[in-house]
Amino acid sequence: MFKNLSRSAMASLAPGVAVLAATLALATPTASQAAPLQACFVYVSPVGQAGWTYQHELGRQAMSAALGDLVRSRFVEGVAEGADSERVMRDLAQQGCNLIFATSFGYLEPALRVAAEFAQVRFEHAGGYKTAANLGTYNARYYEARWLAGWLAGKQSKTGVAGYVAGFPVPEVVQGINAFTLGMRAANPRAEVKLVWLNAWFDPVREREAALVLIGQGVDVLTNHSGSPAVAQAAEEKGVMLLAYQSDMVRFAPRAQLAAVTHHWGGFYTQVATAVLANAWRPQAVWGGMKDGLVQLSAVNPALPAGVRAELAQRQQAIIDGRFKPFAAPLQDNTGRSRLAQGILSDEQIAGMDWLVQGVTGSVPAGR
Repeated sequence: MFKNLSRSAMASLAPGVAVLAATLALATPTASQAAPLQACFVYVSPVGQAGWTYQHELGRQAMSAALGDLVRSRFVEGVAEGADSERVMRDLAQQGCNLIFATSFGYLEPALRVAAEFAQVRFEHAGGYKTAANLGTYNARYYEARWLAGWLAGKQSKTGVAGYVAGFPVPEVVQGINAFTLGMRAANPRAEVKLVWLNAWFDPVREREAALVLIGQGVDVLTNHSGSPAVAQAAEEKGVMLLAYQSDMVRFAPRAQLAAVTHHWGGFYTQVATAVLANAWRPQAVWGGMKDGLVQLSAVNPALPAGVRAELAQRQQAIIDGRFKPFAAPLQDNTGRSRLAQGILSDEQIAGMDWLVQGVTGSVPAGR
């Protein structure tokens, strides 16, 4: 699954990322493994029935099912970023966890501190940009599927105006906003994306309020980068279209959902745990995309016109094959400044993205 990850590794991160694929492909548990691997997960929100944490939990369950008695896993949910997460990770290390997955962006510095105290424990951080001797990072190119979701929104929107409920202004979120907008404007050059920041990853009440504000401003399609089904439920209730994020939200928005940008961690978690069991784990910086199976455009509504579905499938395959790059020139930001006159943005430029493309109504607040 991950054999091509090195081609998509962030240029600004550790050059050893190419080693991961070979390590995982060859790793098998050692016969002398004395006890099951204790794999522990830290979640920023409740598991719930959908969303960011739910997808990581599905990944944990898939890992446990694949490795059976070789691994014992558990999780702690609803752990705030900052001091709380550091305390929880330290407690898990002291309780014998051999492998700790820190699954929220704001866990990075706490994870680095705890990793420095427990050299024998392996840490994996989701979305991070720093590695250490016993800490690796992993992320997905969500923006690839976000471009497709935006294109679909542009094809289906009657008003040409979409609403975007966003968590924190970190590069990963900005990438998604920009890719969605570029995709939408590829289908409708006059399309507009209205942006509301939450400054929270999981806050169902505020997520719903933001969605309702956007609907009041005339959007007829919604998407989000937040952790609950609240935006999907608001779209269903108010009769606007939805491009869901993180999970398939069809159970919450059976009429509204056009498709979902979904996360898939089971294969990655299984292979990382296998590498630890085989004493073959190394700290890497992994950034996989649609071709690696970490992110997909899923649950495409079968009621969409056949021609739209066929063109969507063609565009998806072009991204998977590397024939199309979402961040290709010309790129202009929403203040009128040229950001890329020719070529494509490098991984380093994408990883540090802090500006919004033409077509977004909003701005990126000062650093988090």
